[in-house]
Amino acid sequence: MNGKAMIHGLMLLMWLISIGPGHAQDRWIDPRCTVLPFATVSPLAELRDGRLLMVQGNATRTSKDDGKTWSEPRKIYDGPAPGVPCESCVLVRARAGALVLVYMDMSTYKWAWDAAKGEAAGDVRLDVWSIRSTDQGKTWTDRQKLLSMIQTKAGQIVVPIQLMLRDRTRHATRAYVSADEGKTWKRGNLLDLGGYGDHDGAMEATLAELSDGRLMMLLRTNLDRFWEAYSEDQGLYWRTLRPSPIDASSAPGYLIRLASGRLALVWNRLYPEGKQTTARRGGGSLSETKASWHREELSLALSQDDGKTWTKPAVIARRAGGGLSYPYVFERRPGELWVITRYSVNLCLQLREADFIGK
Repeated sequence: MNGKAMIHGLMLLMWLISIGPGHAQDRWIDPRCTVLPFATVSPLAELRDGRLLMVQGNATRTSKDDGKTWSEPRKIYDGPAPGVPCESCVLVRARAGALVLVYMDMSTYKWAWDAAKGEAAGDVRLDVWSIRSTDQGKTWTDRQKLLSMIQTKAGQIVVPIQLMLRDRTRHATRAYVSADEGKTWKRGNLLDLGGYGDHDGAMEATLAELSDGRLMMLLRTNLDRFWEAYSEDQGLYWRTLRPSPIDASSAPGYLIRLASGRLALVWNRLYPEGKQTTARRGGGSLSETKASWHREELSLALSQDDGKTWTKPAVIARRAGGGLSYPYVFERRPGELWVITRYSVNLCLQLREADFIGK
């Protein structure tokens, strides 16, 4: 997805990634999809010469043959903590060529629940950093801590960051915007849906630019659907926040604008296909209300009118043990999508947009 608008809907994972390839006999894959020749939970970028760049922890690797083989790792940051890159990150190649990496610093991670107060402990912490490269990933500079992406047509890079609020512990989301390819950042307004618990609130956002220049954000909630927010100023302020028509379990989706102009959404629906109920989790310190955590199926839908209407959701993968969640979508070539799940079960699929149009 380089050239033109260079738009990626990016999400920052807020929980530890646990890799597990799963067993082929445990899963079903739509025959329109094929399994990629590599497994990764890391974000990808296409370099100027067509090679792929993958971030793996504090290193990058490149491939000349669509992931069949990879170069030896090249370290990103050669220095002491804090601020060392890890697997939990998002990556974008800006239109002018700079690579911008935003990542969690797991060396600062600390989580505890104060049962007596019924709130997160006072010393809970997880820092988020950014770093950039102007030479195709050979060297990295301007490393800095953010508070805790996409690049628009006008050049802004927009990253939604999840924050924890106290006094009724819950999560909220704030966008950070850079107009200079990651050198400096401004923060947008806070999106807060209320709730209570360590998995409640406005969480794990994904976003894309619409044809009229507005930005659309979809937020994970425990309210049986994504909530949607819109920005008319390249991501700094989000004046519209409302329930979306897209049913969803308590799991993040991935939204991306394709080279064709369509939006593609990959996510976990509220219920398994053909059913109207599923087990629910919640209450106590987890969330205020019980919610569907259905992650046994991964679905794809396309929209050609900026999200007003969508194709019928197509289940592209199914696994009885669950784990098909935290999707990432990379458009390797126009109309060729790579779909990767990044939590619990690592599944890497290739599919063609044309095979799902009007389905």
